[in-house]
Amino acid sequence: MNLTNNDILIRLRYALDIKNTEMVEIFKLGGIELSKEEVLKVLTKTQYSEDFEEEIIEDDDHIPCDDEMYESFLNGFITFKRGPKPGQQERPELTYEHVNNLLLKKVKIALSLTSEDVIEILDLAGVVITKGELGAILRREGHNNYRVCGDRYARNFLKGLAIQYRG
Repeated sequence: MNLTNNDILIRLRYALDIKNTEMVEIFKLGGIELSKEEVLKVLTKTQYSEDFEEEIIEDDDHIPCDDEMYESFLNGFITFKRGPKPGQQERPELTYEHVNNLLLKKVKIALSLTSEDVIEILDLAGVVITKGELGAILRREGHNNYRVCGDRYARNFLKGLAIQYRG
């Protein structure tokens, strides 16, 4: 089953022990105004039909996190952790890259991680990746050597973050 944007946010929040009020602030820094109640609805697991073919969305209990909301959160996370860039516009421009690539890039920036740190975090989760493979994932989409980050790497990156920051 593929990771949804909601699943990634749930796992990232757990891994880094981000409080509900901080989630509201991070979304706001990314240009998305959500109440604490709405954030909690974003942080609910997506329900699927028994054959996992379609999402079952109950509007009252769940807010799907689209790519714009997801990238806005990650941009807000960078600002939350590092402060605004000097001369930064209100809301950073969205790139709409693949969600897993964005996760690695933006969390790497927010937490001031080196490529070696990311490799070590993946290693904590039992995944071996070369510096070249990581470099391809971190490249700008459209670059000759760009590679899409699969769910396996994203899932294990989040698992490694949880081991490192909560373990």
